[in-house]
Amino acid sequence: MHQLPGECPICGGEMFITRLECRECDVTIEGRFISGPFSQLTPAQMEFVELFIKNEGKITHMETELDLSYPTVRNRLHEIIRAMGYEPGKGESEKINEEDRRKILEDLNSGKITSEEAMKMLKN
Repeated sequence: MHQLPGECPICGGEMFITRLECRECDVTIEGRFISGPFSQLTPAQMEFVELFIKNEGKITHMETELDLSYPTVRNRLHEIIRAMGYEPGKGESEKINEEDRRKILEDLNSGKITSEEAMKMLKN
């Protein structure tokens, strides 16, 4: 298998998927198909994404428009994130724990580190 090129290597034009084949039963479908992470979503999930964008990503607005609870909206969003091949919450920076924060402030107070170093450590 090869990675699907996004543009033509000759002219730079947009490339389209025009043929799909099933390895199991040898069925072939021809036409113009979209690809990418959104192509993995169901129509209902795409509708949710469209509404999410319309509401500027504000879950509270989604709650009102869909008449659903916050956890339900959040769960649907997580399902879509997983369907696109990602894991919800990955990449979020971990917050510094209270003990480490206290140690940094003590080191700053005793002159072991500068205020710039302390700020950098607290941000990371």
